[in-house]
Amino acid sequence: MKPTKKKYQKEHRPDNLLEEPAAVYQTRSSNVSVSLTLMGLKDEHAFKAVQNAMDFIDRIREGLPKKALDHLAGVMGISDVEMAGIIHTSDRTLRRYTPAQKLSAEQSERIIELARLYARGTDVFDGLDAFKTWMTTPVDALGAQKPMTFLDTSMGIELLMDELGRIEQGIFA
Repeated sequence: MKPTKKKYQKEHRPDNLLEEPAAVYQTRSSNVSVSLTLMGLKDEHAFKAVQNAMDFIDRIREGLPKKALDHLAGVMGISDVEMAGIIHTSDRTLRRYTPAQKLSAEQSERIIELARLYARGTDVFDGLDAFKTWMTTPVDALGAQKPMTFLDTSMGIELLMDELGRIEQGIFA
């Protein structure tokens, strides 16, 4: 009896052959989709083409509308003054922006970083409320500081993303 092609291929496969894992590929990363939702931009025409982190780069360069900042601040549960400190501008300047007015590339980048952090945190903690509680609670691994205090720098956000990865893996420092 002659072996089937599939069986033959399986039996005669080199041991050092690297194969892609069997996975279901989505056209839009769930983290990207959640990030857009957190910024209130998921249904905006200009953001429907955003499928991955690379697509965010063009949106950063063009500038996000101020309404994305307002929506995210509401989701985060922080005041305009706190958000102004995080994106390094004055509260008064932010109040002058119309909802459709574009933020600078630097401000847009920070807003997207925050949205991505909150999307990841929501996933790791199985809910936004649990993540928000973690953000306002001193964490020993962060020198007994509240994670919220790290949001004003990209390195701080990266540090929090790393900490979320450790929590996800069950590594508590």
